[in-house]
Amino acid sequence: MSFISLRWQDIPDILIVAFIIYKVLLLFAGTRAMQLLRGVMIIGLIGALANVLEFRTLSWVISHLLGAFIIVIPILFQPELRRILEELGKGRIVSSFDEESVRKKSKQLVDALMYCKLNKIGVLCVLQRNTGLKEIWRTAVLLEADITNELLVSIFWQGTPLHDGAVVLNQDKIIAAGCYLPLSEKTNLSHWYGTRHRAALGVTEMSDAIALVVSEERGEITVAVAGRLSRPLSSEQLARICSHYFEYGGRDISFMARLQSEVHQPKNTGAAEND
Repeated sequence: MSFISLRWQDIPDILIVAFIIYKVLLLFAGTRAMQLLRGVMIIGLIGALANVLEFRTLSWVISHLLGAFIIVIPILFQPELRRILEELGKGRIVSSFDEESVRKKSKQLVDALMYCKLNKIGVLCVLQRNTGLKEIWRTAVLLEADITNELLVSIFWQGTPLHDGAVVLNQDKIIAAGCYLPLSEKTNLSHWYGTRHRAALGVTEMSDAIALVVSEERGEITVAVAGRLSRPLSSEQLARICSHYFEYGGRDISFMARLQSEVHQPKNTGAAEND
């Protein structure tokens, strides 16, 4: 097809096909099928090169090998193909996020923080946004684990090896635990602030992360954003923050502006926290 015969319909046609291929590859990511796709692509490139160089024997072998893959792939990868068809049936091929996954991860994080609040278990949870925090978590205990209520609670349970450090999450996984954060360099902070709160302020001063803190002393949940700490959050406020984070990664400017405008220094009440 030459550019002279290119119709206007061909441009959206090509873009739609490219978008579908991209979404299908996203669904394959992290599965065994992705490794097979890479292998098939390499074989295909070798076959194309063999045709250009007129290596007839090699071209014959590769063409028959690719033909066999058409039969073998559906047999070997039934679970992955079934999952893709299920996602397509739910409309998630074209959606920008998995609504059920967002709801589940948000609920798991909220449940863990609320449990720690009720039982006065100290927590420092950092939600990574656009600024990478690799310099913080690369020396910690790497987990790359699913976000679950049980795992988060067990990490911060008093006496466990990782309970004193922070946990760093992204939108998909618990990246690492036992992370040690830089403390805030502000000199005018209230003496009521403990180490966890100072660390939450410190990481949000150096990045655009959101830090959630559960007070071990008072059983309160607060959020730190852009170097400022909020008043205690209600369960509804916490749920909105977590849901929005997993849905948009905190990239919604209007939400972040509202969140920062609502963040105020808390009253100096209660006893000081030492950890």
